Amino acid sequence: MSALKYWTTVICALFTVIGAASGEDVNVFGEVGGTVSFSPTSLPPPKSGIIWKQEKGVEKVKAIEWDTEDGFDIPNPRFKGITTLDEKTGKITITKLKFEHSGLYTIDISSKEQEQRFNSEVLALLPKPVIKIEKIDINPNAVYLKCEYSEKIIWKNSAGETLKGTIQSPKGELITVEKKGNPDVFYTCTLKNAVSERTSDPVYERELFEESGSVWIVLIASLY
Repeated sequence: MSALKYWTTVICALFTVIGAASGEDVNVFGEVGGTVSFSPTSLPPPKSGIIWKQEKGVEKVKAIEWDTEDGFDIPNPRFKGITTLDEKTGKITITKLKFEHSGLYTIDISSKEQEQRFNSEVLALLPKPVIKIEKIDINPNAVYLKCEYSEKIIWKNSAGETLKGTIQSPKGELITVEKKGNPDVFYTCTLKNAVSERTSDPVYERELFEESGSVWIVLIASLY
């Protein structure tokens, strides 16, 4: 199996939430630099205006608004140039996300606040993980592979099998890898959150264990 399938992958941070039942709080996730969109289940007619508001603690600001007389307005600098509203569906879209765009979003339709609310959380970009190798002194035919990150960790081998890791303190997981006798066998570590995932470069068995044959070549050559 080609190692290319295990190179870094990033899932597009575009999450659109549509159709949740009225009155439910909906969790929406995005990542820094990405995009989120969400919309009300329905837009009761007739509508004279739409206002999306963001709440962060005690602070409550208008993200974007529209009415039949004045059109669109984005009064808060936090949302200028990155926020759009579809007045036909009520869908709000925010691009170029920053942490400051996390918060609780509510929508007023024709001056009436709707029951449906959206909890938006902007996550940090995942780093590309790096696998650390730790030798086992008492067993030269086995090593520890460590992935020291706080996110969800998925270990896989070159056969595509998911491997169970052991949780480490203060963070991360390790797996124990035994020599298979195949230098092309490899292992990867993938970090995953609600928005995306990133995968390490593969670590091959030939990088983990010394080949005994190469030692004999050096010894024989030294005799002549």
